Amino acid sequence: MSEHWKQNDKGALESHGQYISAIYRHMQILISAELAPYRIGSGQYIFLMAIAFQRPITQKALSEKLLIDKTTTAKAISKLEAEGYVRREADPADNRYHLLYLTDSGRDVVPKVQEALARVKNKTRQGITDEQYDLLLSLLKIVLHNLTKQEET
Repeated sequence: MSEHWKQNDKGALESHGQYISAIYRHMQILISAELAPYRIGSGQYIFLMAIAFQRPITQKALSEKLLIDKTTTAKAISKLEAEGYVRREADPADNRYHLLYLTDSGRDVVPKVQEALARVKNKTRQGITDEQYDLLLSLLKIVLHNLTKQEET
């Protein structure tokens, strides 16, 4: 039997994946509630924040930076554009691409989104020391790296 599917002391199957998945779902619920007044879904805020700190950026580069597929990125950008937070401009270096910029409304909402995200993050950090949190992030980065690195030949 693989290590992944061994039973714990209480007889239940346990893996880090189930906890990561549950944490993600619960955080998305909290983030959605926090961002609802701004009409930003839990699936869009990450794009808004990345554009805010990496502008200008192409949609392709944004997908690569966030490790999110192009279709999901396109849908999120379209929603942010429809809400008036993001605008596209032709890339003067290559007209095949568009650069993404925040609008005035986008720049105005970024601090509110940051505050909302901080509230959720603070809730997740209750009872965890800074050292423990740093270790958690370090371990999660290793897990992500293990899952995304190219197979060695």
